Amino acid sequence: MPRALLLTGDAAEELDTMYPYYRVQEGGWDVDVSSRTMRDVQLVIHEFDPNSDAYVEKNGRKLPVDVPWAEVDVERYDALIIPGGRAPEWIRVDADVRRITEHFFARNLPIALVCHGAQVPAVYGLLKGRKTACFPPITGDMENAGATVIDAPDVVDGNLVSCRGWPDMPQFGRVMMEVFSKSINSASA
Repeated sequence: MPRALLLTGDAAEELDTMYPYYRVQEGGWDVDVSSRTMRDVQLVIHEFDPNSDAYVEKNGRKLPVDVPWAEVDVERYDALIIPGGRAPEWIRVDADVRRITEHFFARNLPIALVCHGAQVPAVYGLLKGRKTACFPPITGDMENAGATVIDAPDVVDGNLVSCRGWPDMPQFGRVMMEVFSKSINSASA
């Protein structure tokens, strides 16, 4: 059975995380959650409030962790998922997160980026020359990293599939599974 790695940490957005987590399982994949430690990840809920200039944040569910970053054997995984929220801001400074992310890019394995998730590969220069979607306020960051930002719910660039955030999940989930399945079908052919 194919296996995806969901790379995350505290303050990951709940829908950005849980929708792909369940969608890959619905598609017949196993998925392991990876964070800094084995402590449950504190997810957050980002909602848009007409009385606020930015999204508002509330605590969400706790997500159990299967493997800490330092113990991830990247050879066990067929795809990578990096959800958004605030987690990408801080997880990207970890050496193991870099090791993991660079592995998937170097081997052209499927990678799903949700919302702020694009911040992780961007900081390593891995989005240079690539097309990506992202949460609109970080468009300048992605462009400064050499990416071309496409304002769409389901952007595909080879092995890379991305979206702007949780409102895109119906379109994104479908396309993510197409990219993931295509990779598995190509590998077994």
